[in-house]
Amino acid sequence: MSTLAHQPIRSGMFIMPFHPPTKPLAQSCDEDLELVVRAEELGFSEFWIGEHHTMKYEPFVMPELFIARALGATKTIRLGPAPVCLNQHHPAHVAGRLAFLDHLSKGRLNLCFGSGSVSADQELFGAAPQHAAAMVEESIDMILKLWAGEPPYELSGRFWNISLKKTVDPETGIGYIPKPYQQPHPPISMPGTSRQSPTMKFAGARGFAPFAHCLIPGNTVADLWQTYAASAETAGRVADRNEFKVARSIFLADTTAAAQRMVRKNSLGQNFEYIGRLWDKGPGRKNYKRDPNMSDADCQLDYLLTEQIIAGDVDHVLSRLLTLIEETGRFGTLVLMSYDWDDKPSWLRSMELFARELMPRLNKALA
Repeated sequence: MSTLAHQPIRSGMFIMPFHPPTKPLAQSCDEDLELVVRAEELGFSEFWIGEHHTMKYEPFVMPELFIARALGATKTIRLGPAPVCLNQHHPAHVAGRLAFLDHLSKGRLNLCFGSGSVSADQELFGAAPQHAAAMVEESIDMILKLWAGEPPYELSGRFWNISLKKTVDPETGIGYIPKPYQQPHPPISMPGTSRQSPTMKFAGARGFAPFAHCLIPGNTVADLWQTYAASAETAGRVADRNEFKVARSIFLADTTAAAQRMVRKNSLGQNFEYIGRLWDKGPGRKNYKRDPNMSDADCQLDYLLTEQIIAGDVDHVLSRLLTLIEETGRFGTLVLMSYDWDDKPSWLRSMELFARELMPRLNKALA
């Protein structure tokens, strides 16, 4: 079962980040830092940054470094990597660096744990795709045990073994894994991208928050919650819809015609076409599909503008969101996707309409 008392929907933001390789990386970093500051000014409660190691279009290899930089430019907004690609890192290193970052943030750190799915990243780190889910689950167990325990540490697994006992010295304080600022640890989310998601089953059983990806249709978002809630109930947990995060690609303008015209040409539409081309080289476009039987050829912008992409004036976007919520049920945080500032004024205008007009009206309609 899930809780019935709903809080107002909060505003979050996520960047992959998506930038053209022709733009200097330093400029992209500066613009994304400015974006974080503006998000805080507009009342966004959280901000997420993706991790990719070999992608020219998504070039942030360690979102924790970006977060450390952004902490100094902000005061209240919570920041998090989404996800930490656990199949590509040693669990002890993840535990130590995230605990340290939590202290730097004085408790403003959110976490999202998942697997990296970029084939080149997997090859680089020798992370076999067929083991991704198992590696994530093992890594999470080890990280939480390291955070909760004291030396000596002795953890044995299928993919990693951690032993720290011979050189532990209590007198000099050597041999201790750092613990987070937030106790027992920062809030943990896990991403969902498919129907009957094994990740949502694991998250529901363990009590981690579900985080619906922006690339999936509304009926898949609904299935993520159903899968998560059923797993939580089986484990004796109460699934809380206020913890459900849903990412959507929303672009607002003064008229719906203008918004949809811009999306067809700006970095939002370019990103969905780019992701489609990536999938064409591998698993195909199944994650885009509302109907699993639709062809990959039909998963183009005309279709995406009716499903994953919500572009319009405030009235149109509000109507689309209310229709989405009818299908998915209530969620706790609407995570706005942001892309490259190829037209900075239009992106800032969209963001301001989202925060100042859309979200107040959405929460009023749901009250």
